[in-house]
Amino acid sequence: MTFRYIGDTAYALAWLAPGAPAISFNLPKRDPMQRDRLRLLLQRCRSAAFALTARGEIWEWNTESEALLGYTVAEAVGQSFVGLLRPRDPLGKAVDSEYCERTIRDGGAPSFDMRVRPRTGRALWLNVTVLVFERFHSSPPLVVHVAHDITDSRHRRAVFGRLIESAREIIEVADDEHHLVPVSPLTEQEQRVLRALETGQTPAQITRLLGITAQTLRNHLHHINQKLGTHNRLEAVMNAVRRRLI
Repeated sequence: MTFRYIGDTAYALAWLAPGAPAISFNLPKRDPMQRDRLRLLLQRCRSAAFALTARGEIWEWNTESEALLGYTVAEAVGQSFVGLLRPRDPLGKAVDSEYCERTIRDGGAPSFDMRVRPRTGRALWLNVTVLVFERFHSSPPLVVHVAHDITDSRHRRAVFGRLIESAREIIEVADDEHHLVPVSPLTEQEQRVLRALETGQTPAQITRLLGITAQTLRNHLHHINQKLGTHNRLEAVMNAVRRRLI
């Protein structure tokens, strides 16, 4: 099997003829060799992992998926992924058969976040890495997802965003700070860092967004705190908002 790398995600190439019509088929009988190879691969994965067909039907489901999402293999395999978990991206777009067909046609997709409803009914946020497995004998091409629970991270990001929004509202209502001590100007990159923090992005997300290392980000934060006389990220963002630097 051939792999290529885009960013941090590996994709197996799915060899589909250019201009081929959208794949449409009933869930076929799985090739035993392909079934066993894929099952072994997914069962060895320490994270939740599952495979979908072009129609968005669950083809394989590992034990970590059972533990995280609450459905057994028998309950999940053969079911519609959308029908079982109601997956949505952060903007509300369904992770459905259209997504699966496009991902197979393109040979892969970048990692992304999605919200799902497991058996408990409590929404979970997952970050998924996507791999496409090429067609094998009677088995269809498959979109394999390796998922990590990022619910706590998303909640912290939402809380941070609400704090910043509240700070902005307070400033607009009671803006009586007209005589502040001047501070050293922030560089464009330092302003980008603060704007990213203001939207609730994590340090890891900011380093990817700006194309910098974690150490470079720490250096920027150190310089920002020195210039503003602050001591942490939240204080720096609120101070910059009050000074209307971002």
